[in-house]
Amino acid sequence: MLWHPRSQNRPCHLGPFPLESLRRDGTIIAAEAERPRRAPGSVVEPPLDEPLARACAHYRSIFAQFAEGAPAAARAPLPDDLERCAADLKGSAYFLDASGAGICRIVPNAWLEGAPECQHTHALVILVEHPRRPEADNLAHDWTRGATGAAAELRATELACCLAAYVRQLGFAARAHTAGDTQLDIERLAVLAGLAVRRGAVLEHPYIGAQFSLAAISTDYELACDLPLHADALKARGFAYWWGVRGARSGRERNRRARRASHLSAYPMETVKRVARPTTLILDDEVPRVPKRAAFFQRALHGDLGDKAKRERTRFAFKTPLAFAFLELIRALVKYQNGGVAARPESSDPAANAKAIKSLSYFLGADLTGICEIPRYAWFSHKENGTEIPPYHRYAVVMLIDQGYDTMEGASGDDWVSGGQSMRAYLRGAEIAGVMGEFLRAKGFPARAQTNADSDVLHIPLILWAGLGELSRIGELVLNPFVGPRFKSVVLTTDLPLAVDQPIDFGLQTFCSKCFKCARECPCDAIPFRDKVMFNGYEIWKPDVERCTRYRLTNAKGAACGRCMKTCPLNKVVDADGALATRIASWLGIHAMWLKPALVPVAAALDDWLGNGKRNPVKKWWFDHEIVDGVAVIPPKGTNARDLDLGRKIDPAAQKMAVYPASAMPPPNEVGAVAVDRKAALAAAEHLETPAEARRRTASGAPVPLQYCPTPPLEETARERAAVPNMYN
Repeated sequence: MLWHPRSQNRPCHLGPFPLESLRRDGTIIAAEAERPRRAPGSVVEPPLDEPLARACAHYRSIFAQFAEGAPAAARAPLPDDLERCAADLKGSAYFLDASGAGICRIVPNAWLEGAPECQHTHALVILVEHPRRPEADNLAHDWTRGATGAAAELRATELACCLAAYVRQLGFAARAHTAGDTQLDIERLAVLAGLAVRRGAVLEHPYIGAQFSLAAISTDYELACDLPLHADALKARGFAYWWGVRGARSGRERNRRARRASHLSAYPMETVKRVARPTTLILDDEVPRVPKRAAFFQRALHGDLGDKAKRERTRFAFKTPLAFAFLELIRALVKYQNGGVAARPESSDPAANAKAIKSLSYFLGADLTGICEIPRYAWFSHKENGTEIPPYHRYAVVMLIDQGYDTMEGASGDDWVSGGQSMRAYLRGAEIAGVMGEFLRAKGFPARAQTNADSDVLHIPLILWAGLGELSRIGELVLNPFVGPRFKSVVLTTDLPLAVDQPIDFGLQTFCSKCFKCARECPCDAIPFRDKVMFNGYEIWKPDVERCTRYRLTNAKGAACGRCMKTCPLNKVVDADGALATRIASWLGIHAMWLKPALVPVAAALDDWLGNGKRNPVKKWWFDHEIVDGVAVIPPKGTNARDLDLGRKIDPAAQKMAVYPASAMPPPNEVGAVAVDRKAALAAAEHLETPAEARRRTASGAPVPLQYCPTPPLEETARERAAVPNMYN
């Protein structure tokens, strides 16, 4: 299509493959029902002789702890339409990157011999394609030996445990069944659910073949069922599939990705211009190290923003059933972010290591990866309780997790799926970085996952230095040339010797200087229309972080907010299935930057004219529910249903933006509330340097502005430090 991706009219619950176009055969249900029961342990797992396979199995065992649990005290209000209920559940599975999802009734013989009596009647079956193993000349080829199945089983377990928890939050009984921990014949269920065809002793998926892993969720939740595939479905890979029938991912796009070297992402980042320094000014010697206590979400936990913000801080992103389902899994991974290191390192070639570590990140599911040395100011100065953080690793492996274009297309950006988008990405990032860290430590190199739940480093400067994007008008957010702002980050810090990437320049400073769409569409007016300023040593379009934080915490018609990501013109699909106009514009933006001054205003206006940033109702797969007193209900305040506000005009001179520089931060070891002084913060905004002024000052040898000096710690006394609050506690 010229202006929109081929998937524009494809409902999310249909998934990436056009299974709905294939012939079905209902007679297979009886045949599968008559097959004899299988004995427990009849499928033997391969030995886990390799470090990566062992790390995947360890993380799988962490997730498997949450296979079962008690349902909510009452059932959520749901429609009588069983097809709609099934679409919600399958949409959730595809949102979590399942390769296939199908639903069936559980026939009696699907229970393994000796399985305890259970009232579960339906099963959601999850299929996960095995990752591609790196090339033979890549160190990661040996690293991933014996781990393709283990990596897919880890992902299948993650999905099954999350979705079982989600169903329980809806008020139904549910159990995840995974490799090594199942009461069901999952292969039989995959046939019944229309995900695979029996071919002798092997199951095959029409588009993937036999290289996949399975998991299932059994439940008493009544759902519309899929029919088994006809045997002819295995002949499906024809021209229609290659072209992309019904908006499904095309065979062309799968082939394109398969041809790219394993250390390269799905996107041609190698074609983007590399530069010695980020495209925005950073005064390296002046940027202060800041404490975790200064982050506004952390300040809310301490009560700095008042009682309402403090109360909502512990639930704002988790107040929907699906987002809440991620919480226990995220919490469980924190204590495994670091660990003991094996005695002897095995590899020290920085270039080979960098190539392999990128391949490993993509093998495990990262979307974009870059590497940098960690600058001094990227380390937080103090932990939440005021303990100092001495820098301890040299390198950062920075990974981006796409939050999902299709789901974002169906949302307003600040409705009830927003928190789930963030938490899904944070969980996935913690899983990937955690497995990588455990693997590297087993190889003899110190490594620690730095996640949303517990990070000793600030991610934004690392994303810049790792060459994954540029700072944008959104402010404290980096944009990537291929996924825009539609990502969350995770970092793995390590002392494994690595060749580093350079920052990139794809003309974003020109683009953002002439595009105001995110500022126009921000629901709380937190994004500036004004020019860039210097803040704590960074050249930045400085947002009003207090205002943004308050809105995200207290949003009564949604969970958190990502409206700037939703409406950004760079939030696009840039691949073989993306809109032709988008692909052309992306190529020009990267390779003909001299055209940007003339093209950006036209492109921004065209983006509005095409309706990009509006909600696409075809893509809305989720139910709008809010958890109140432990039970999912229809949101009492309703749901944000924003589209574009094309007529909104803002006078930059009249826009009041509060800033809280280092000198206005609370003491790093203050556990009590330190109320924000918004009046002083508004005044501070008027005294920020422009980038030109900062260059002149540093050239003249003038001193560092007092605003850049962090508030010192409180004097240590006999005062005992209280337990410091954290949303993952």
